[in-house]
Amino acid sequence: MNNFLQDRHIGPNTSEQADMLKQLGVESLNQLIEQTIPAAIRVDNTTDVYEAIPEHSHLAQLDYYAAQNNGRKTFIGRGWYETVTPAVIQRNILENPVWYTSYTPYQAEVSQGRLEALFLFQTAVSDMTGLPLANCSLLDEATAAAEAATMIRNLRSREQVKRNANKIFVDTRIFPEILSVMQTRAAGQGIELIVGRYEEFEFTDDFIG
Repeated sequence: MNNFLQDRHIGPNTSEQADMLKQLGVESLNQLIEQTIPAAIRVDNTTDVYEAIPEHSHLAQLDYYAAQNNGRKTFIGRGWYETVTPAVIQRNILENPVWYTSYTPYQAEVSQGRLEALFLFQTAVSDMTGLPLANCSLLDEATAAAEAATMIRNLRSREQVKRNANKIFVDTRIFPEILSVMQTRAAGQGIELIVGRYEEFEFTDDFIG
């Protein structure tokens, strides 16, 4: 039984390999490799592979290495605030491996899964509120801010376009990752971002937002 499962999951058995090699007109796998893989990129010597160890031993070794790390506070993720997240939401939406496991070789599924997670969220909101429709943003904070700046520019009045009004004010306490995306997008659209404290800001004709 063990051999059956092993052969079924690992690949063709010896007899099946022989039939496949016969169909290809070669006598061995080595001959097939010689005919298909250029000699210039083949490694002649055997690769040194460590002796296999049980999974629990491997995990214990990883724990040993991890214990040597020094804990430090990270400031990555500013903009995310402390909330109470039910375990069922955390496991099945935020940590669902379906969202980030690729099933096609050309597309990382984190983007596809993110959209589906948002769809599930707005569906849950619709169910809980009894409303026929529920909206859910498809953008992160930084992209949403950059899109807002683009929208403001595109909605300028004729008078603003004539006098080339292109300044948008941004408060100095904005998260740096949001400001960075806004600056990148603004650079290619002729938008001038002015950063300062909103308490001291005075709106003039050359500002559009």
